[in-house]
Amino acid sequence: MNTLTMSSGTTARLIQRGLRLPQLRLMIAIEETGQISAAATQMGMTQPAASRLLGELEKTSGAKLYERHARGVILTEAGRLLARRARATLQDLNGAFDEIALLTTGARGLVRIGTVTGPGLEIVLPIIREIRVTYPEIEFNVLVDTSDKLAEALLSHDLDFYLGRLPAALDPRAVTLRRIGTEPISLAVRQGHPLLRRAPISLADCLAYDWVMQPPGGLMRLTAETYLLERGLPPPARVLSTSSLLLTLGLISDTNAIAPIATSVAELYTSASRLGSNIRILDVAQDIQVAAYSLICGRESEPSPAVRRVMAQLEQRLDQLEEDAG
Repeated sequence: MNTLTMSSGTTARLIQRGLRLPQLRLMIAIEETGQISAAATQMGMTQPAASRLLGELEKTSGAKLYERHARGVILTEAGRLLARRARATLQDLNGAFDEIALLTTGARGLVRIGTVTGPGLEIVLPIIREIRVTYPEIEFNVLVDTSDKLAEALLSHDLDFYLGRLPAALDPRAVTLRRIGTEPISLAVRQGHPLLRRAPISLADCLAYDWVMQPPGGLMRLTAETYLLERGLPPPARVLSTSSLLLTLGLISDTNAIAPIATSVAELYTSASRLGSNIRILDVAQDIQVAAYSLICGRESEPSPAVRRVMAQLEQRLDQLEEDAG
């Protein structure tokens, strides 16, 4: 018989000619035991059945795979090659089944979450932290943006769900929604800002300074401007518009500008136990709140097991928040 060489083409031909997994397992068992009888016992079959499988495998491969000697059998070079490849193949298959089990049970997979800034820090971040401890094989892709952008990503199937608001242009029949709550807003300034040295201060005092806000039409900007108008004050006269939180924080850190930002973000930057930056919160207008946000999912989407697992934990957290709120 010819010496067996294993290329991808050879492997494909062997499968087409009837190569079976029990034959591969038998080759591994013979290499480990050095006896057909012992290999048969390990496989849970009779010795004649094992000998028949070996004969079929030699015919399929076109190579002599073993030689008999006084104490049993010894694999030929072709047999050792096949046994080595068989072991690698079975290990790969076992690994594949392990990965499939993780996927089907929700212990592995990709979860794509969208969120506006406040809920991202207050809800999404703690959920990810908890899940990563228990299910480290679950991967997360988190998009932080405005609700309009998040809704577009959800409808284009780039997100599994998002925490934000339902844009007016979005057909409500396309989604499911669970209301969560409002998003508090704070007026943030740098440490050492002139207003921090005055007490008390008023909203009118704040209007003497530049403001950094979202571009016109942005929800947080509309909320701040409406809050001022409802109290008989004009919107800020000098506004630098940007949708970048990083640029906003940079500007108020280096100037006397004021910025309305999510309270959770402001607290992240003011807390000494967290980022501890030079950002401070003004003791004024502490009841500004952006309209309620929700957990929004595509109505027709079929979530993966990993997404269902994260959603279940998220729902539990929302239940707890509702209970705590009374």
